Amino acid sequence: MRRVAKRISQTSAKSFGMYDKAARLAGEDLIHLEVGRPHADTPAHIKQATIAALNDGKVHYSDPRGTLELRETLAAKLTQRNSIKAGPQDVLVTNGVTHAAFVAFMAMFDPGDEVILLQPHYPQHVGKIELAGAVPVFATLDAKDNYTIHAAAIEAGVTSRTRAIVLVNPSNPTGRVYSRVELQALADVAIRHDLIVIADEVYEDIVYDGARHISIAALDGMQDRTVTMFAFTKSYAMDGWRIGYLAAPQWLMPALLKIAMNDVTHVNTFIQDGARAAIEGPEAVLEGLVAEDRGKRDFVVRSLNQMPGVRCALPQGTIYAFPDISETGIPSQELADRILREAHVVVEAGSFYGEAGEGHLRICFGSESNERLEEGMRRLTAFFNSL
Repeated sequence: MRRVAKRISQTSAKSFGMYDKAARLAGEDLIHLEVGRPHADTPAHIKQATIAALNDGKVHYSDPRGTLELRETLAAKLTQRNSIKAGPQDVLVTNGVTHAAFVAFMAMFDPGDEVILLQPHYPQHVGKIELAGAVPVFATLDAKDNYTIHAAAIEAGVTSRTRAIVLVNPSNPTGRVYSRVELQALADVAIRHDLIVIADEVYEDIVYDGARHISIAALDGMQDRTVTMFAFTKSYAMDGWRIGYLAAPQWLMPALLKIAMNDVTHVNTFIQDGARAAIEGPEAVLEGLVAEDRGKRDFVVRSLNQMPGVRCALPQGTIYAFPDISETGIPSQELADRILREAHVVVEAGSFYGEAGEGHLRICFGSESNERLEEGMRRLTAFFNSL
């Protein structure tokens, strides 16, 4: 019989939002502000370390958990920078955060389990939760309250079937960097109801204006109930490299490794030397990349706030602005479609991130050069002036 598995036919379709629609306009001069893709090139010292690994013959199978040298480097980084006390045995190297999330969800969730996500939410986590047979449940954060985490909003979604809470910090799409008070509120709910927290911290390094990223696993009582996921994608402009890692308690690591080994065996061997060079390399390189993003953020937000019907707060972190376009009276998906057709600028509809994202657009200021960003803002200004 020709049929696909129910995990495919009875779950949400995989969608890349406006990226898919833009792909149908091949040949058009489109400015891409929809995809969370760094514009910068991967720093030279990372490439050089990878080339050296290739030349040294590091082209064969390696430890399924990741090379010991990389895991030692990552464990030291977790301990020193994230205040997560870790050894190499607590680290699993993955093909980016996307893979880390798949491994975690498949290892932990059974059919019928419920998983709470903060909304506006990162939609790519939903598909993986459903593939594991679990059910996403959304805790809505209020735009008027600056998307602040409150325990009551999360606890309202807890049932006897709730297994975990997914946290994205800094937040995609809102750009919020959650405070210790907010994280403690979430942690208290997790401890009170014996839940796991799966923390996506891919934007940990990209914070601005004195904002401080805090790993929730570092809070008292949380390390043994938290899986924290990281990647080199955004911080080091390594999106095409597909390498990340997770830190997890030892009771869970055999299950995570079972999924990872059945899925990919292990991550590409020689790029792990490049990842190690990224962590051990000069801090000035990372600081320079973040400074470039900060300048782009300031320009884009300033430009957006000069457009009629648009209001935009400065994001505390990430490479996204999340402007409020509710004054236009146009639904966000309709507006994003019109901007694509009429201005040839690709932005994402806020509704792509759930009902709580309606009335907004997500604009990636990190994905284009300064020159292309300036052109994009000119086009958007003309578009909003024409409404």
